[in-house]
Amino acid sequence: MSSSEFLESKKPLQVLEKIKESLERLNEKMEIIIELQKHGQRDAQAIPSEAPLDVMTLLSMPDHLRKTAMAVCRMGRATAEEVAQQTKRARAVESAYLNQLVIMGYLKKERKGRKAYFYIEK
Repeated sequence: MSSSEFLESKKPLQVLEKIKESLERLNEKMEIIIELQKHGQRDAQAIPSEAPLDVMTLLSMPDHLRKTAMAVCRMGRATAEEVAQQTKRARAVESAYLNQLVIMGYLKKERKGRKAYFYIEK
């Protein structure tokens, strides 16, 4: 085996090793996020304690979250089902987006019986 063949055989292994390292880092971050969600805590550095939904904040959001946030802004207080009717998306999708906005600190969530209401704290 020549030295160039040896080096070429190492390249795929190096690439796979880098992919493995990246996946391990992602898994560590996901575990942290899951733990924060389980305990209802926020990473104080990553998420502002008071994050109002002003124009600049809305414009900085991804389109799918912006559409959900705007629906809640219009309605004031709503369930995932009500938001889904406004946005013409599935209730489960809206529920996931609403919970994401809660975790990000933009919305508040309150349970009344079996229903969860989402709103912007003023």
